[in-house]
Amino acid sequence: MHLFIAGVGNVGSKLLQQIEKQLNSLQEHLKIKINVIGISNSRTMVLNEKGIALDNWQQELEQGEKASLPLFVDHVIEKNLRNSVFVDITANPDVANIYDRLLQKSISVVACNKIAASSDYANYKRLKDLAREFNCKFLFETNVGAGLPVIGTLNDLVYSGDEVKKLEAVLSGTLNFVFNNYDGSMPFSDVVRQAQEEGYTEPDPRLDLSGTDVMRKILILAREAGHEMQMEDIGNNGFLPVECMEGDVEAFYACMHRHEAHFKQLLDEANAQNCKLKFVATFNEGKASVGLQHITPENDLYHLYGKDNVVLFYTSRYPVQPLVVKGAGAGADVTASGVFADIVRAASI
Repeated sequence: MHLFIAGVGNVGSKLLQQIEKQLNSLQEHLKIKINVIGISNSRTMVLNEKGIALDNWQQELEQGEKASLPLFVDHVIEKNLRNSVFVDITANPDVANIYDRLLQKSISVVACNKIAASSDYANYKRLKDLAREFNCKFLFETNVGAGLPVIGTLNDLVYSGDEVKKLEAVLSGTLNFVFNNYDGSMPFSDVVRQAQEEGYTEPDPRLDLSGTDVMRKILILAREAGHEMQMEDIGNNGFLPVECMEGDVEAFYACMHRHEAHFKQLLDEANAQNCKLKFVATFNEGKASVGLQHITPENDLYHLYGKDNVVLFYTSRYPVQPLVVKGAGAGADVTASGVFADIVRAASI
């Protein structure tokens, strides 16, 4: 397999570490030889058909040429190497917009980037269709639940003839971390900043706190369940004061700090009812919404700690007791492992 990786920040760096560690095992057990041919970040890129040394990739990248997405993609296509896989570990819409060119050249795409799968439905469907037409893969397991097998489980249910009736989920490791750690002893804004510093948030934490990221995730699950939906079809019962979404990221933190009384009131109201605050995504009979809810102790979502995610699948085969996927839903290591698993799946063409 010939890999071209766009984005080598926290997750990308962990991915390269994991690949280096597993090179011999993959070759021995799965007969897969992985060769990393190209690496790019927002500043520089390196392309080497003989392969980039994974114990020295940082230095090679530092000494690489100026980054250019068009040139990087042109190189992937022009080399026309068998079993090529393009891996997108960015949150960049420009990168998501080049998937169709790659798929039409039978180059598989593994996307950590959620933008394509949550874009206009016609574009989402076109990318899926192109992958089938040109006998390659368009895989995006880490769009929902980081390394958890959420989309894979959903696909298995659908492909085997089951019908998804309802989904209930906590899909933001960031928001779960924030509400599990916010007890009023420190400002809400400080807990959010801690989540960002520990690598749980999107590059722009406003995507998490506004609910936009969770909206994308439930939209992707609804689509994978067979429903034609757009972003504007998702209801969002947000909890942030509107003015906090104005300005830049630092203005966002300053605004949250000014509104500490608002967040403390949300916490006090939940505590008064012996409930926990959870930001919940729901899909039920063709309708989807996200929002902050009071969760009672008997609810399946109550015992969800740290940065964990959970998805409850209610289907024709699981009508009362749902099929549950639960575990860490944020963090560079687990997200990288999910990307790695998709890379291995791309080898099974």
